[in-house]
Amino acid sequence: MTTVNLPLAGRAENLVGSVIDSSTSLLAAQKHDVIRFAMGAPADEFVPVETFTEIASSVHDASSFTYGASEGEPRLITALVDYLATTAEPTSAERISITSGGMQGLDIACKLFVDPGDLVIVESPTYTNGSATALSYGAELLEVPMDQDGMDVDELERLVDAAGRTPKAIYTIPNFQNPSGTTLSLERRERLIALARRWGAVIIDDDPYGLLRFAGEDLPGFRELSENDPLVFSVRTFSKILAPGLRVGWIDADPSLQHLIINAKQAMDTCTNVPAQHVVAEYLVRGILDEHLTFLRGEYHARRDAMQASLEKHLGGRIRTTHPDGGFFLWVTLTGEDAAVDTRRLFEIALAEGVAFIPGPALSAGGRFASAFRLCFASTGPERTDAGVQRLVTALDLALEETRQPEASAAGSTSAPGRG
Repeated sequence: MTTVNLPLAGRAENLVGSVIDSSTSLLAAQKHDVIRFAMGAPADEFVPVETFTEIASSVHDASSFTYGASEGEPRLITALVDYLATTAEPTSAERISITSGGMQGLDIACKLFVDPGDLVIVESPTYTNGSATALSYGAELLEVPMDQDGMDVDELERLVDAAGRTPKAIYTIPNFQNPSGTTLSLERRERLIALARRWGAVIIDDDPYGLLRFAGEDLPGFRELSENDPLVFSVRTFSKILAPGLRVGWIDADPSLQHLIINAKQAMDTCTNVPAQHVVAEYLVRGILDEHLTFLRGEYHARRDAMQASLEKHLGGRIRTTHPDGGFFLWVTLTGEDAAVDTRRLFEIALAEGVAFIPGPALSAGGRFASAFRLCFASTGPERTDAGVQRLVTALDLALEETRQPEASAAGSTSAPGRG
């Protein structure tokens, strides 16, 4: 085959893609049964398909199948503002722009605020679709460690001082973080706002899971704590609370930015899928989202408990896990002798055994966390979860034995002369 030197843009080498999204195609290609703890998606059986189908079948107006306003369909914006007025995040129509899922909101944020060479703060580990978006605009990433209270803001300040320059943006998932499941504490939220103001940095507030709290107390968000400071750029989505295939999300940002958000969106897709917007708008107008969320919270709470119980039963002292109060994810860290197992290799063995997860290095721009991995508890029922954990144990035992083999070979080589 002839090699062609294509005139690629400089940014092309920063398009790192997504191990998470690629797992969809990988799993679809498998011919054997695979229990899927990998993708962060709602359970198929919890998507309100019948309601969506009934709503969609009632759409006969040609206006649902033409171009729409780039900022979003007026009926959806009105319905969304009305719904949010009943939550801890009330807003106004001039702050809202409808996007093609949360990912487009992150892309627009980076398009507006990140220049090549800018320093962007990311949590470590993090949702690497978000950090990959910043990289695609030429950002230099600074990873900040996490603990049980979310991003370590003291360490953030120290790392920025050591870097000798201030960040342009801070990317954070404050509630039930992807992948750790942890929630940023109130004290750290307040300190992060203070640091952002000192540095003139934008907080890219990515919160797909905030409405899925099933334990503990709600914490005020960045907008409430900052009194709608323009430095807070909030990205939201219906993907986790209704269905990811709808590809409908929204940005909540200072009204002064809306013309730039619209300009950025018009250079991407002109408008978000209009029929999908009409389906979501009607769903909201019917006033049934709260009932759906109440159902989801109960089910996901039970599924978290089932996964943690199964992990404790079958893996006990071999791992540490987080204990999320909402969302979709557990973060699992191998301990003791098992910590020598690289979870990238464990993933390959586990997939062959019929269970899938996301390895830790896929959730760090620097490839950290080789002894950790992410499990999604939301998409799998308790019985199947237990079967998946048992398959994971089998895979871990095989991977551990594999790591021991070089040691055994080395020991055999050392003792060979004595046998001669």
